[in-house]
Amino acid sequence: MAAALSRALKLPGKKGSELGEYDPLTQADSEDESEEDDLVLNYPRNGLGRDSCLGGRSGRLVVANDEAQEDDEDDEVEWRERLPSKCSTEAEAKKLRMKNAIRSALFLVPLVCAMLVVLLCAFLIPCQKGELEKRPQWERALGDAGGVAPPALALWDVDGDSVEDVILGVAEWTNDTRPTQRSKIYSAVALSAVSGRVLWRNVLSESMMYIQCGLQFSSQPSSVCLLISKYVLTAVNGTTGKNLTSVQLKNIESQAVLLPDLQGDSVPDLLIATLPADEALDLSLTLISGLTGAQLGLPVPFNLTGQGKLIGPLLHETQKGAYYILFGLGNVEAISLRDIYIRATGKIPMTQALRIKDPKWEELRKTNSSSFIDIYRGSEPVEFMLPLVAGFGNNRNSLDSVSNLNSSRSDWVLVYGSSKLSVLRQRDMRKKWTFNSPPIHSQPAPGHFNDDGILDLFFQHSANGIMQAQVVDGATGHILWSAEFVCPRLVLQTSAIYTSTGQSAFLFWASEPINVQKNVTKTTVAPGVAAAEPLIRKLFLLHPAYPTILLELTSTTDTTVTSAVSYEEHQKDASYITVSSRPTPDSGPSARIVKSMSLRAAITKGQIVRLGESNKTGAQIKPGVFEVNKFFRRLSFRRQ
Repeated sequence: MAAALSRALKLPGKKGSELGEYDPLTQADSEDESEEDDLVLNYPRNGLGRDSCLGGRSGRLVVANDEAQEDDEDDEVEWRERLPSKCSTEAEAKKLRMKNAIRSALFLVPLVCAMLVVLLCAFLIPCQKGELEKRPQWERALGDAGGVAPPALALWDVDGDSVEDVILGVAEWTNDTRPTQRSKIYSAVALSAVSGRVLWRNVLSESMMYIQCGLQFSSQPSSVCLLISKYVLTAVNGTTGKNLTSVQLKNIESQAVLLPDLQGDSVPDLLIATLPADEALDLSLTLISGLTGAQLGLPVPFNLTGQGKLIGPLLHETQKGAYYILFGLGNVEAISLRDIYIRATGKIPMTQALRIKDPKWEELRKTNSSSFIDIYRGSEPVEFMLPLVAGFGNNRNSLDSVSNLNSSRSDWVLVYGSSKLSVLRQRDMRKKWTFNSPPIHSQPAPGHFNDDGILDLFFQHSANGIMQAQVVDGATGHILWSAEFVCPRLVLQTSAIYTSTGQSAFLFWASEPINVQKNVTKTTVAPGVAAAEPLIRKLFLLHPAYPTILLELTSTTDTTVTSAVSYEEHQKDASYITVSSRPTPDSGPSARIVKSMSLRAAITKGQIVRLGESNKTGAQIKPGVFEVNKFFRRLSFRRQ
């Protein structure tokens, strides 16, 4: 507009708001006939204007001269023609977004429905209970008790359900009606830990002393179990019970000890104690091939100076990696596995396991000519010697390599003189501490009572009709817990089971606790007075979280002779298995009863027993019943 007015007035520049005033800062180019300023358009500031696709005006056209009007009209038409195209593009994009949303919905809706169905089946709809939940407890009669001696017993997963089954020795009379023609049949029977059904049976020529399972080698995919009688060692398939190999030995006196590979065939070998042919000697150690079952060389005889119970043989590995066998009669001696191998085979050992020597241990030999190292020698004979490892008593005669390796590298628990308890250090077999008590009648059970990470020891001793149960600190030898009971007239090892709290639960048999605090009135037997028959024996569970409380799981008048713990990893549960003798109504031989009980199921029905203040428990606050029940019912069990 200003340029046109400037040309009309023929001025070189542009005026201000007043026409008579010249503005020297503005210079108009009057000679440029194609000046674009001839046409001034008032375009919208925001693209298509405020009415956009709704059809409103988007701008205003101002024509400066007649020559540019047609071009401007064409531009306006072209510009307006572009507006519907943009609007249609935006509409198509909107339709495309709608289609994508519909497709996503069609995909996600069935997926969400399927997830809801799965969640309903998993949590809301009750699924069929598995066999483990259907049968939390079972009982089975197997043969005659044959006295109160504990039968051979082992635990191993026979049927592949990840639950350790029961394998035990059984003695049964034939069914001949003529008493003079009846005879005993000895067999090894595998029972399902879940249901109690018979998985396999292997008939033997004589009764068994030991059953050990877990031996593995490449040519046999299933585990191997050893059935050990007085004169024969038989290897059977752990899954089917079929015989694999057997070896005739003379007067077997011990279980088999799992050794490292002695022959270079990548299979662990075995050692077993036997009586020597020369009656002037005390004991022989015999090496057996784990691959073929054949005897390696000759038995190695020893003349032991002590008198008493046979201790071992046990395998010990020093910190340098040298192997020694611990054994003795009343005393405990050590001899190098290398020396035993050389004396048995007459060969220099070639495997790495037998090449290593420990100079510190070699210095402990009695004399340069002697092969013995004194571990314990005294006037009080040794009653028990066991490795200080968790669950040792529950690991019923296992030949599993990992378990045996942990045992051979641990400290050792020694009970001697019936009343002294000591822990020997692994590195030098020196005593860490000694605890004095009344006569100890059962093997101590290692478990975690306090939270220092060191295994503590639970044991029992009896005197004058009173049984006392105690827990001793594994680090210091000080008493952590103690309680008194009416003597159950029963010698049975305690079971220590690792729990979800990081501590152990201790299962032990006793009669009525002395100085109990209960609301229910019960008939008790005074200390020192013999109980009337039948004597009721009770299974108690002790957990360190509540040291003033015991949970009574069950009671019976049967005489339990041995027990074991079978773990159910998937259920986070454990079964307590007992073998008992039960009198028969016709005054015949007592029946052998095998019984399995789910611990978690038993806890839900257990009865709370509060211990008296005279018991040394160290707790001051009495927890409520609801609190205690809630804790025990949330407890789960697993192998450590």
